[in-house]
Amino acid sequence: MQTATKSGLQKSNFEANVDGKQVSLFTLTNRNGVEVAVTNFGAKIASILVPDRDGKWTDVVLGKNNIADYMNEQEPYFGAICGRTANRIANGRFLLDGVKYELAINNGPNSLHGGIKGFNSVVWDAEQIDEKTLELRYLSPDGEEGFPGNLQVTLTYRLTDNDEVIIDYLAITDKTTILNLTNHSYFNLSGEGDANIGDHLLQINADTYLPTNDVAIPLGRPEEVVETPFDFRFLQPIGTRINAEHTQLIYGNGYDHNFILNKTMENELTFAAKAISPKTGIVMETYTTEPGVQLYTGNFLDGSFTGKNGNSYPKRSAFCLETQHFPDSIHRPEYPSVILEPDQIFQSQTVYRFWADK
Repeated sequence: MQTATKSGLQKSNFEANVDGKQVSLFTLTNRNGVEVAVTNFGAKIASILVPDRDGKWTDVVLGKNNIADYMNEQEPYFGAICGRTANRIANGRFLLDGVKYELAINNGPNSLHGGIKGFNSVVWDAEQIDEKTLELRYLSPDGEEGFPGNLQVTLTYRLTDNDEVIIDYLAITDKTTILNLTNHSYFNLSGEGDANIGDHLLQINADTYLPTNDVAIPLGRPEEVVETPFDFRFLQPIGTRINAEHTQLIYGNGYDHNFILNKTMENELTFAAKAISPKTGIVMETYTTEPGVQLYTGNFLDGSFTGKNGNSYPKRSAFCLETQHFPDSIHRPEYPSVILEPDQIFQSQTVYRFWADK
């Protein structure tokens, strides 16, 4: 029986009973030797091991060595599924079918990523279908974290022989609710523990983005990225303009903004972004059915705790590409809707594809 992952995580360090449920670490492997490790605590991706240009195996996501550290609130979102509503809801309040709902305020004046105990902090029921597929399920009861409806979520992680990590989301509810799911992996394609992602080249398939106020709530209308530090229509180093004297970068302490993806049809799986590490040659392409992607550049990491392999994670030592509906959409009827009705099925897919440039 395999006791450790190829990336060095000890499976025994992830065995625990949390909230009366068993927590474990699961591994997905493909014919190329690529490995993905996932814990059912928060449905978190704990490692993604891919080869660099020289064939050296490289773990490209930040994380922690054991379940106790994952339960520590220093950074609760490493690799996690965020919900019921990823990103922010202004003032933690919304009106739905004439009923006012109050949520936990956990990010300035706003509710973030589902509240105090969002999907990132619950134990999902897990079933490993085969060596490449893990299915996770969670029933979020009516009223959990203030949200209406019994919501059943099925999440599937798949690793293909094309070195793709595919995330499929499916959800149904018995009462009108709101839903916005994302994966919050922190990527560093030079390897977790590398100090800065400023040299990474990034492309985002978006002509517009959503400017925010000083507490990260969109102001409303999209703005063109052209002639701004938000222009990633073509490959650009992340760090070239991140410290520019631009109001939006000052508000976010760097990039923490939703980009509106260029799409011709709603819910189509399309190219969202591409990132490259010049150090390792590792390339990651992102595809999604979601209408937006939040670029976050680890602006509030501070190196104050130890991650995997004894590494610290300082400011901007990772980037996130959170595929999603737009922040605070429940207050913006002009944005793609986050409302899920009992007669609807929510379905979404995101793909992270890896290879190495020689």
